[in-house]
Order: sequence, then C-alpha cells, then structure tokens
Amino acid sequence: MTHQIILIFHLLAATIWVGGHLILSISFLPLALKQKDATLIKNFKDKFEPIALPSLAISLITGILMAYDLGVPISQWFSFSNPIEKIVSIKLIVLFSTIALAINAQLFVFPKLSSEKLLPVAIQIILVTLLGVTMLVLGSLVRIGGI
Repeated sequence: MTHQIILIFHLLAATIWVGGHLILSISFLPLALKQKDATLIKNFKDKFEPIALPSLAISLITGILMAYDLGVPISQWFSFSNPIEKIVSIKLIVLFSTIALAINAQLFVFPKLSSEKLLPVAIQIILVTLLGVTMLVLGSLVRIGGI
C-alpha cells in the first residue's frame, strides 16, 4: 500500500512537470516564435516555475523511495545489473541532464531572453520536454519488469 501511495504522488508530480512542459512546447513556444514575443515564454515561466520545481523535487524524492522499494538501493545505482536498475540509472542520468539544462537556463538562457533571441530558449524548452517524456516512458517500463 505504501508503494502505491508513493507512486500516486510520483505520478501527480510527473504530470505537472511533463504536462506543463508539453503545454509550453506545443502551445506557448510556437506562438512566441510566430509572434516573436519573448514575454509569452517569460510569463509562462513565471507562473509555472513555482509549481514545476516542487513537482520535480517530489518526483525525485518519490522516485528514490520507489527505487528502494523495488530493491534498487543507492549502492546499485549505475551498475546496470538488472532490468529495473537499468531504468533507475537511466532515469537518474536523464534527471541530471534536466537539472543541468535548468541551471543553464537560469544562468545563461533566460537572462539573455529577448524577442530577437528566442532560438536558445526554444532549444532549451524542447530538450527539457523530450527529457521529461523520456522519464515518463522509462517509468512506464517498470510495469513490464524493466528493460
């Protein structure tokens, strides 16, 4: 039962993180590019970030708890020794990539964001969205026993 509750929180947090990035990528980004209007991206970011970052943190915490519950403690991470551990390790690599992109966005991309310089933020948004979807797909593979 505990695993199920943790899974529900994990899925809710992932829904916010991935869903928000999909909305940004599919709806707001094309409009901002078409209108050459960086304020559309900035306004979305300002409203989404306060719920997105806690969601990512909840996903991380619940993911670690589920990894332990599935028999993959920290000592086995990155050993790629069994199908579930492979998923945990790949998801962690994707998570670290996402965090690196988030740091890059905060320090370098968003401070230079302007209507004339939308390409760097567009690349950033698409990459983070693809990484989020990748984590979602990998998580779904746990149900069938891993990869």
